[in-house]
Amino acid sequence: MNIKINDIVIGSRRRKLNKDKVSELAESMKLIGQLEPITITKDNVLLAGWHRLEAAKLLGWDEIKAEVFDGNEVECELAEIDENLMRNDLTVLEQGEHLARRQELIGRNVGRYPNTATVAELKTTPEIAKSNGEIISPLKTTEEIARDIGLTERSAQQRMQAARKIIPEVKEIIRDTEIADSTTQLLQLARLDPDKQLEVARNITNGVSSIADAVRQVKKAQVIASLENVEAQEAKKIEGVYDVIVIDPPWPMKKIERDVAPNQVEFDYPTMSEEELFNLEIPCADNCHVWLWTTQKYLPLALDLLEAWDLKYVCTFVWHKPGGFQPFGLPQYNCEFALYARRGSPEFIDFKNFMACFEAPRGAHSEKPQEFYDMVNRVTAGRRLDMFNRRAIPGFDTWGKEAK
Repeated sequence: MNIKINDIVIGSRRRKLNKDKVSELAESMKLIGQLEPITITKDNVLLAGWHRLEAAKLLGWDEIKAEVFDGNEVECELAEIDENLMRNDLTVLEQGEHLARRQELIGRNVGRYPNTATVAELKTTPEIAKSNGEIISPLKTTEEIARDIGLTERSAQQRMQAARKIIPEVKEIIRDTEIADSTTQLLQLARLDPDKQLEVARNITNGVSSIADAVRQVKKAQVIASLENVEAQEAKKIEGVYDVIVIDPPWPMKKIERDVAPNQVEFDYPTMSEEELFNLEIPCADNCHVWLWTTQKYLPLALDLLEAWDLKYVCTFVWHKPGGFQPFGLPQYNCEFALYARRGSPEFIDFKNFMACFEAPRGAHSEKPQEFYDMVNRVTAGRRLDMFNRRAIPGFDTWGKEAK
């Protein structure tokens, strides 16, 4: 049958209109006509064929071929869902939404089956007779329809899980992004609490390309906000503690001015003894990142110092240098070590290009590479102190005679 296009009612749709597809259909229908009718309810509500309908409108048609689906409200919705699922242009998110809604509807006692029919019977009985004698086929299960569209049962369950657990507002934010077509990223998002989902989605709208990166951005913002809390900052200023400390002791040392405060620049220290190093007070916050620079010779002592300073050793950063000192009868020492330790449970705020081994050019005698400080600035937040350095470093308070 033909129906006037202006008489067709378009309700809320479960998929977005693809304008490119409409144009392609219009070109095809212009050449060979409409091969497949649209599907409508007895009240002229569109069930299937939205793109064909819009193509007909684009061509300026007044009428379009249609077939009527005679079913109740639930049956009509199921028919629309199944028609959409058989198309190949749905995203992973849209498939999940369709499958989840379909499973919800199948869980009801659909009107076209006898009231005595159970869900199990609908799945297994080849045919069921209604009270009026009509013979009908059993409704496909969600697993069956998933197989029909090329999905394993696990893939279908994952899509439905994401569709159910991602909140509606977030779905709309990500719907037109690449994330909507990635099962892995959708599941990462679905595992988050609703508030965290929203924060992550907002980062996506600000140009972050993946859920993992967005989660890192949210975590970074939380850490920074915590460190920038006014009351916490006031306490830190009173106590004179730091969230990040880099220590580059002049090995070996002979003397230290014990009454010098960490923020003071003028500090006479040609060397320090081991005893003075063990007695050194490190102004750590409750949660503090610490890097202790050392060489091959002083590596055992450096590890002992971390323990004496009540710091927990975590790992060793290695600076691979272009050349270095070569002792007689031994290999060239073309690397230095920055032992990373912690007090409490400090958190990093960025993990991109964050490696324990790095290459950087050599500078002046005993000077540590700027690449190292750039990394520390990028992966940490809060107040930073650079102890015993030979120059001022942006982003750090300094403690050392030659720091300017």
